[in-house]
Parts: sequence; C-alpha cells; structure tokens
Amino acid sequence: MDIQKIFKNNQEWVLEKLKKDSKFFEKLTEGQSPDILYIGCSDSRVTAEELMGLKPGEVFVHRNIANMVPNTDLSAMSVIDYAVVHLKVNHIVVCGHYHCGGVKAAMQSEDLGILNPWLRNIRDVYRIHKDELNAIEDEESRYNRLVELNVQEQCLNVIKTAEVQRGYRDRHITVHGWVWDIHSGKLIDLEIDFEQLLENVMEIYHLK
Repeated sequence: MDIQKIFKNNQEWVLEKLKKDSKFFEKLTEGQSPDILYIGCSDSRVTAEELMGLKPGEVFVHRNIANMVPNTDLSAMSVIDYAVVHLKVNHIVVCGHYHCGGVKAAMQSEDLGILNPWLRNIRDVYRIHKDELNAIEDEESRYNRLVELNVQEQCLNVIKTAEVQRGYRDRHITVHGWVWDIHSGKLIDLEIDFEQLLENVMEIYHLK
C-alpha cells in the first residue's frame, strides 16, 4: 500500500464531512459522550463503528487479539475504568467474530513465543468448556463455538470489575455479548443474561 494514499483519502474524507456539516470537526472538539464501550478483536477485517453503523463520538472502542478482557491487562482495565467512571457509558459490548485467527491459534499445539501468555487465556476458556467443545466433531463448528464461549467468558471478566459492579448498582449498566458473522456481515446477539451472570459471580467477586 502507498502510505501517501492514506493522506489523500483523509483529505477526501474531511471534504466529504464538511460538505455535509460545515461544523462537523468543531462539534468533535467539544468532547465525547458515547453510550457504548465496544471491546472487539484487532482483526483488520472487523471495524467497530462501520459494522454497527455508528458515527465518531458514538462508541468508545478497545481492540486486541481475540477480544480478550484479562483482569491483569492494565490496558483493558484502564479502558473500562475510563468508559464507565468518566464517560458514563450505559452499555458494554464484547464482540467476537467467526474465523478469528487468535482463537484458532489458541487451539493449536504449537509454541507461539510471546503470544503464548495471551493465547493461554483462550486455552483456559477451552479447558472450562472442554466437554462441550470436544463433543463437536466438525472442526469449524468447534472453532465457532469457542468464539462464542470466549465472548461469554470475557463478559464475565467485565462483570468481575469493581467499576462495572458500581455502574450496575448506580445506573443499571448492561453488558452484552455479540459475535460478528464474517460470512454474512450480520451481528449476532448471544443473548447473554447479564443479570444472571452477575448474580452467579457476586458470591465470590462481589466488590463493595
């Protein structure tokens, strides 16, 4: 790719935005008040705002390999803290996608160097759900189910945080688990029962 083309694209994008709204960038400088925190995968094929049809300022985004939320990851924890405490988002979305390279890599018996500690989090998800996953004979279907289960477990990791527990107590913040189907382009709501998950973890993870 010619890097200079990016700057040309940017100029065209600026002109397009100003043509529709001459004060577009002036409004952006006034600050942000997104209602959604989106935690997704870094995969170059998956773009948060575009697949949700949202505009700049409408969603706060955090992306990493396989949309993980390890409670020891200071980047993810800082994003959640800022989004919940300071931006006052009311919805947190964890969105995975089928054909995720990170999930597939985690299922391989291979030493991947620096990626090992990160992928171990996904392997832990497999370990927790190994009976269900091992019962799926078709490999692609097994990958897809692990993608869904990984989203579910990352939602749990979000719920374990003090910020989200306080957000739920104070204004009923909600956590959602979605998967993007790369074949159809459609978002799939896994219909995760946030309140039930919260109730299940509160005995151990309750933070006053």
